[in-house]
Amino acid sequence: MRVSTRGDYASRALLSLALRDSNAPTPVKELAERTGLPQPYLEQILLTLKAEGLVTSKRGVGGGYLLAKAPSEITLAEIVTAVDGPIVAGIFGEPHKDGACNHEGQCVLLGVWAEVGDHMRDHLSGFTLADMVSVAQGSAK
Repeated sequence: MRVSTRGDYASRALLSLALRDSNAPTPVKELAERTGLPQPYLEQILLTLKAEGLVTSKRGVGGGYLLAKAPSEITLAEIVTAVDGPIVAGIFGEPHKDGACNHEGQCVLLGVWAEVGDHMRDHLSGFTLADMVSVAQGSAK
């Protein structure tokens, strides 16, 4: 699995919001400046994250984005899944059941690829934004 630019940018943006630890919304322009991310692309990503329930927004003067949940409740797996879709090693299909494999070795490999995706998802689920804030502030996870 390769985390896409969208997955990386989404993670960076939410980590920035978590590091701010404020009840005041952060404007997109400020978030883009703090993270070094391109504002137009960041705006698209934030709209996706909002639709997935990871951020909320406030319009108008003093508006911007806030985390929708506590940093301890948002995992990297959730963020990546929200913008990239399911975390999988590849789109190969499900392993065949009951000896129904019709191509030599295919079923064995399908099972391995599915397991790899499960491991990646489990590993990213083990990291919350709160964990990342601790690391960014000099504490180890």
